[in-house]
Amino acid sequence: MYLTLFIGGLSFETTDESLRAHFEQWGTLTDCVVMRDPNTKRSRGFGFVTYSSVNEVDAAMDARPHKVDGRAVEPKRAVSREDSSKPGAHSTVKKMFVGGIKEDTDEEHLREYFSQFGKIDEVNIMTEKNSDKRRGFAFITFDDHDAVDRIVIQKYHTVNGHNCEVRKALSREEMNRVSMNQRGKNYTLEKECNNTGLRENKMCHSIIFYLAVLICCIAL
Repeated sequence: MYLTLFIGGLSFETTDESLRAHFEQWGTLTDCVVMRDPNTKRSRGFGFVTYSSVNEVDAAMDARPHKVDGRAVEPKRAVSREDSSKPGAHSTVKKMFVGGIKEDTDEEHLREYFSQFGKIDEVNIMTEKNSDKRRGFAFITFDDHDAVDRIVIQKYHTVNGHNCEVRKALSREEMNRVSMNQRGKNYTLEKECNNTGLRENKMCHSIIFYLAVLICCIAL
């Protein structure tokens, strides 16, 4: 998924061809598609473009903002299907959580490593409230959300010889929004399961009734 960009905010008039014509300015596209409703064939307002190299993806992101067919669009690095269900996977944030920070790792180590992904505004290594004892994690804020997206998509990072965990840092409001969306999905799934169970029960009763009638007919 490192090579694919999600393009949101597309005009309903945008086609595969016009989307390709715009984004191929920054490299060779191996795939380009505007997502459409399978029944009406109407555009769903977003699409995907896939480049042949990471450098081309970076070039397209560095060229923001983009306009396609006269409309401002929002390109973001696509998230894998495996990660798309994780909390905040599609959130746009400039701050990230870094776990697994060891005692011998300081701010300079974090800045030296993560600055390759973008301009860092702030590094905050968390300590105990009443002492300088480190709590083993930090928050890093960038000047652009794309730096956070790049880091999180890559997943595995080694800082000062130690493996560390990275994920998007969500505000309380964003966490609540994610939680509400998840509850909505769970409710829909539960409702569908209940409906499916109801249909199956009705089918079983129908089969039993049919067999009972058949047995009676044979007995006669």
